[in-house]
Order: sequence, then C-alpha cells, then structure tokens
Amino acid sequence: MSERRLYLDDGPGEARGVVTLDGRPERLMIRRVGDSPRQLAGARVVARVRRIEPGIGAAFLDLGEEPDAVLAAGGAAIKLVEGAALEVEIVSEARRGKGAVARFIGLAEGPPRLIADAPSLTARLTAFAPGAPIVAGDAARQAADIAEAAAVAVEHPLPGGGLIAIEPTRALTAVDVDLQAGGGDARRGARRVNLAAIEHAARLLRLKGLGGLIAIDLIGAGHDGAALTAAAKAAFEPDQPGVAIGPISRFGLLQLVVPRRERPAAEILCDERGEMSPTTLALRFMRILEREARADGGARLQGRCSPPVAAAASPYIEALRARIGARFEVISDATMARERFEVSA
Repeated sequence: MSERRLYLDDGPGEARGVVTLDGRPERLMIRRVGDSPRQLAGARVVARVRRIEPGIGAAFLDLGEEPDAVLAAGGAAIKLVEGAALEVEIVSEARRGKGAVARFIGLAEGPPRLIADAPSLTARLTAFAPGAPIVAGDAARQAADIAEAAAVAVEHPLPGGGLIAIEPTRALTAVDVDLQAGGGDARRGARRVNLAAIEHAARLLRLKGLGGLIAIDLIGAGHDGAALTAAAKAAFEPDQPGVAIGPISRFGLLQLVVPRRERPAAEILCDERGEMSPTTLALRFMRILEREARADGGARLQGRCSPPVAAAASPYIEALRARIGARFEVISDATMARERFEVSA
C-alpha cells in the first residue's frame, strides 16, 4: 500500500510544502513573500469582464492586476457582457505566457478585489494525506531541497533499471522512456520498464506541476494495451477529475490529458533560460544565512553573493531579520559566480 508523508519548510521569505509518495517527492508547493493572493489556486475574486471572444468561447477577466484570467464562456456564464462584475474561483494558476483559469460562481458588484484567500499550505498538504502529521524543521528543509532538485531535472532513473526524460514544450509535455542495457529478456524488460515509467511519470508530472497534453513514448512494439491503460488509470487517479487517456498508437505512444492546476515548478524556480533564477538563489542564500546564524547564536555574519542574487535578496532581508536579528549583512561581490555563496563570522 502506498504511503504519503507531508513536510512543511517555513523559511525566510518562502514556505515550501512537500508530499512524498513511498519516499519519493510527489508534490511541491511554493509560496513566496510578494506572491499575489489573487492569482493562487482556490482564491475567490471579484473580477470584471474585459473582453469576450465568442470564437474561442472564452472571456478575459480583469482581476485588478496583471495578468488577466480566462473564463470558459459557457453554461451559466454564457450571458455575460463586457464590463460585468462577477465572482470567480481561480482553478489553474497563471503560467508563462498564459493567465490563470477561473471558474464562474455568480454575478457580483464593485471593483475587482480578493474576497477569499486560497487555502493555506497546511490545508493543502492535509488534503493530500488526511490524518498524516506534517513534519517541520530540518527534515522538511531537506525534503523540500530534494523535491526542488527533482522538479527541475529532466532525466529520472527508474527503480530496477530504465530511465525517463520529461521535457515540456509549448504544445505538450513529452515523456521519453529508455531501457538501459542489462541483458535478460528484452521484451519482458520493456514491459516492466513501461509499467514503471507510467507510474513514476504520473508522480513526477504532479511534482513538476505539468498538465495539458502528455505524450509518453513507450519502449518497443506490440504493447499490451489493456495492461498499460489500466496502469495509467491507476497512476493518474490522484489527478482526477479531468484525466482523459487515449489508446496506445501504432507508434508506441500513450497520449493523455491531465488538468492544469499548478504553476509549473520550473517557472517558479528558474528563469526563461532554464537556470535557477536570482530569486530562487537569493532564497537559498537566506536559508544558508539562517542555518549559520542558528549554529552560532552570537556571531555577526557576512554573506557574500553575486550582484544579481544580492539584488534579489532585498525583499527577504526583513523576513530573515525577524528570525535571527539584525546581525548579518549581505555583500554584493562581482567576482562571485551566480550559484556560489560565502558566509563568514
């Protein structure tokens, strides 16, 4: 039977919630100081209809800040007019180049505004494993660091051999399955790896916050469609409702659609080049400073980092001071590499 464990790392300027499935990271939820509460999944907002596009059956909503949200203009929302005020719930967070997706609740009055906060990280974690304790402290920080590394990695080894690579594109997310050399019955090995790949791809897609059209390139030919489809249904059950699984093509491609609900982790953690962003590195730097300060309770610390990281750290300085006091300084050093930090007493 699968076991889920919950972790909450409350760091300076950032909180990270992690769910593990049988010891491996399954979900990573990140909240940062400065995040807009109107854009978070589960938030309820009064919005105004900015524009209706009948050709695509959608309305664009002014939330009172950028970016606009998108609402499917069907059902009860079909009679909306431009300028109308309405209450909506954010069901899918904004991602790069795309606004949030909203669900129509009813008509409203007044200017765009937040009327109900999104669920807290504690509430979200508890929903994934009711009754399970939420682990904090050093164990949570380690779990969050491991989850971050897995969330941005492309290649992931499979237990017992095999490898999957997960790469999102504008149109879909491609999952490539590889069988590592090792002898034995190749057909049996391909079946075993394909089944493991489906199971772990589902977990990793949840961890990465990826949805939409998913294409899994399976190993070999002559697949047992019934067994693989059953494995996909079981693996993606936690993503219901809204998962649709297609038949395996003659090219060995398993295609499915998974609802988008989270902002992709890589978009939060990385810049447009796929490198860790200055903000992510600054928050990592804040955690290192906090750790060193707690290890030496009376020391005054100097932390050196690159200029982009020092600039990105500015919004989080007060959060760190509230934890360890004003006994540190951040020094911008143009000779430092982006991902290098130095802390001294």
